[in-house]
Amino acid sequence: MGATIKKLISPLSKGGLPRFDGFLLLLITALVTIGSVMVASASYAYAASRYGDSGYFTRKQLFFVILGFLIMLFVSRISPTLIKRLAIPLYIATILLLLATLAFGLTGNGAQRWIALGPFTFQPSELAKLSLVLILAYYYDVYLREGPGKHGTLLRSVGIPLALTGTLSVLIVLQKHLSGLIIVTAIGIAVMFLSGASVKALGALCGGGALGVGILAMTLEYAHERITVWQDPAAYPLEGGWQTLQGLMAIGSGGFFGLGLGKSRLKHSWVSEPANDFIFTITCEELGFFGAAIILLLFFLFIRRGYQIGNRTDDIFARTVALGITTKVAIQVLLNIAVITNTIPNTGISLPFFSYGGSSLLMLFAEMGILLSVSRSATLSYR
Repeated sequence: MGATIKKLISPLSKGGLPRFDGFLLLLITALVTIGSVMVASASYAYAASRYGDSGYFTRKQLFFVILGFLIMLFVSRISPTLIKRLAIPLYIATILLLLATLAFGLTGNGAQRWIALGPFTFQPSELAKLSLVLILAYYYDVYLREGPGKHGTLLRSVGIPLALTGTLSVLIVLQKHLSGLIIVTAIGIAVMFLSGASVKALGALCGGGALGVGILAMTLEYAHERITVWQDPAAYPLEGGWQTLQGLMAIGSGGFFGLGLGKSRLKHSWVSEPANDFIFTITCEELGFFGAAIILLLFFLFIRRGYQIGNRTDDIFARTVALGITTKVAIQVLLNIAVITNTIPNTGISLPFFSYGGSSLLMLFAEMGILLSVSRSATLSYR
């Protein structure tokens, strides 16, 4: 057993598998570093007013960053072969955790989405994003090797992956977590598309999904309220529009070069919880259009590199995992920017590498470790 595990763990020493992609690690480090600086800058006024300690969020974020880096480096040494073996158990564990959250999870802001783990809280919907990527990668690895078989292409290429995605989506929507539902569903459809599923079937699925989300948004009271506020936030400044209005003001007041790091005015009790979902508004205010453009360029380079790693890997499972994880980050970046600019209703979507948080940040680092692991077998330039 021990010998088997050793074979599955990718050694860093000479004579083992190639080292992971240095350029990807550089991009991850740059994004995390800038994100941590912005958490410190955006949070100190809010932390001082709420907890009487301006460094409250900064210290916790640094703890999670250090722990996350250790997790990332450990996971990066695990071969995709072992990760593949964990796909089914992790998917089952995710379902059980989501059910446990519905049964006795912690409630916050009117939603029951967290589980207490000692002094920490954990959001199983964050795990659902990764476990969905892994289970779909596992499934398509088997499907693409075996072919459609007697059950037909449509059922096996779309129907079963849809069932795997839908199971998690239903459990997440029961938690009143519309943003989690959107992200998980988008990840599922994206992985199906990247794995060669029927474009017509996926088009119909997207149409049906959009209709379903629309129905949910109009029938669920909390979602309907957010859509109403989104249409005219200025008409509801105290009923949900406040954060959007202040966020837009922060973005606009930054100008081209910004007010300067640490000099945001609107983080002083104007933008609600400025270190979380709306941290990019404070970033725009302090660093301006120029700084925001640099950050978006780093995200673009990261996403491009992730797709390069996936497309230049021969193993089907590893390729699908790399593409799925990269797409998940891309989706969250796109939706977060859309939310803070009021392009879509405020759905509470965090910005990867930037937003303050424990479970989301640690899960992100674990995903980066998997991506680095896959990069060992990719044929890449400028390693």
